[in-house]
Amino acid sequence: MGNTWTVEHLIYSNEIDHNATCRLSNLLSLMQRAADGDVEHMGGTRDQMVAHNMGWMLTTIDLVCERLPRFNEMITITTWNKGTKGPLWLRDFRIFDENNQEIAKACTLWALVNTNKRKVLRPSAYPFEINPYSEDSVGPVPDKMNISDEVELYDSYTMTARYSGIDSNGHLNNARYADLCMDALTVEELEKASIHGFHITYHHEVQRGEVIHILRSKVRDGVIYFRGQSVEGARYYDACLRMKE
Repeated sequence: MGNTWTVEHLIYSNEIDHNATCRLSNLLSLMQRAADGDVEHMGGTRDQMVAHNMGWMLTTIDLVCERLPRFNEMITITTWNKGTKGPLWLRDFRIFDENNQEIAKACTLWALVNTNKRKVLRPSAYPFEINPYSEDSVGPVPDKMNISDEVELYDSYTMTARYSGIDSNGHLNNARYADLCMDALTVEELEKASIHGFHITYHHEVQRGEVIHILRSKVRDGVIYFRGQSVEGARYYDACLRMKE
């Protein structure tokens, strides 16, 4: 398929929830791993990026699911770089089951950052070759996730970013934010949950030791909204879960 990257993965027991379904956070981790593999095989390995004080920072995900993978299911993830828009890099994903049926797809936005200065870099600063693929597109550039002022949010719980969630960039890994949202659901919601989509924008990184206040909405037309914010009220992320009726 030209400039695409494809990986297969068997869903293991440590990646599933109480319904034997792949956790949303684990699916996002697998997508991140596929994206890393795509970039690395074109020349930008992690060691080379570290040497240039560069890293990739995910800014927005818009994921659509027919269903989440199940225990012991072999899935195939295909991803590709779709070029740039302004300072951001576009990357799409398609996820297939063992019968080659598409079960999920996503459009994502990434920023190239200087890891020392925590500063977004222009795409022209990237020192390695990375070829865009234009023969397929999951959808348009994803919108930034911003929760309308009309949506009423209430406090759900508070957590502190600690060792288990921090990645090599020194902040809470992007996939863990899905757990923050899922942990805000009630037992009844989790029992009935059938996720149709997940949309999140990361407004500001969460570093180790920082406290996150997680807020959520009631279900509105099959959608639950979430926000993570600091003690002072600064936004870390806005997100929503789209649920099948």
